[in-house]
Amino acid sequence: MPKIEKIKPSQTSTKDFLSIVKQMRATLTSSISTEEKEPDKIVHSEIHKERSKVINTAIFASKALGSISRKFIKTGIDGLDSLLVEGIPKGAAVIICGGTGSGKTILNLQLMANSCENNMKCLYLTLEESESRLIEHMFDFGWDARNYIKDGRLMFLRLNPFDIMRNVDALLAKEKGELLIDVKPVIIPGDFKPEVIFVDSLTAISAAFIGRKDTYRIYIEKLFRYFEELQATTFLITETDQIPTRFSPTGTEEFLADGVIILYSIQRQNMRERAIEVLKMRGIAHQRKVVAMRIVRGSGIEIYPDQEVFVNLT
Repeated sequence: MPKIEKIKPSQTSTKDFLSIVKQMRATLTSSISTEEKEPDKIVHSEIHKERSKVINTAIFASKALGSISRKFIKTGIDGLDSLLVEGIPKGAAVIICGGTGSGKTILNLQLMANSCENNMKCLYLTLEESESRLIEHMFDFGWDARNYIKDGRLMFLRLNPFDIMRNVDALLAKEKGELLIDVKPVIIPGDFKPEVIFVDSLTAISAAFIGRKDTYRIYIEKLFRYFEELQATTFLITETDQIPTRFSPTGTEEFLADGVIILYSIQRQNMRERAIEVLKMRGIAHQRKVVAMRIVRGSGIEIYPDQEVFVNLT
């Protein structure tokens, strides 16, 4: 069962912090310079404003890191908790990425079931599958979502990515290219206060913004900030190659995220081998290795932290 533990505050050195800010500046500058040849100047102005906000947020977070007591969430998956050591920082945004059939949705649903079992309120934002399909999927692995919904621990919310895109476009037009109005990236009923949020998937949202990369970046930065304001721990699925070298649709998402967990499906002659890696988890010392994983009908994902797997990234 997942549980929240208090951990003693950790210290971030000035050298580490300057390195983080330098990396943030380089990443955002690089991503902006690769856009279309004639982007909307006003939209670019908004991106520069968003960039400044992100950097300022990082400065504030870095200064506060050493002076506050942090809480961590255990996932309830023994092998994953072993890789994470302390756990996932409460309020963190974590990308779960991998290729088709790698187990991303199953991992998301298992994390959600474990959180519900620990009496945490969970919100599952689905942009692809229906609520009924997801409930059936959970039942196959022994997780009865109907009980969680009945007692108020779980809510599913179906979103249309094209509705999101049209709403953002309408606001841009109304404000002459600048999102001056506080955009609510998702609509959550006021009487439901989620502690953990699951998004399935960012890839579906980005696909709706084809040809509007600048607009998508503005939206996705506001989405991450919105989840941060809610102080909810968030897990966001992204679709990648089976052995990815980029872990989100544009690269901006993985930069904004606090953590990245990769699920691999590795071709071995005529078979595929499953593996998992915690690539990034900001603020904690986690194990840095790729280890074996399997999906077991009736129980979910099992991870074997002592069985390392070789991944050829070339």
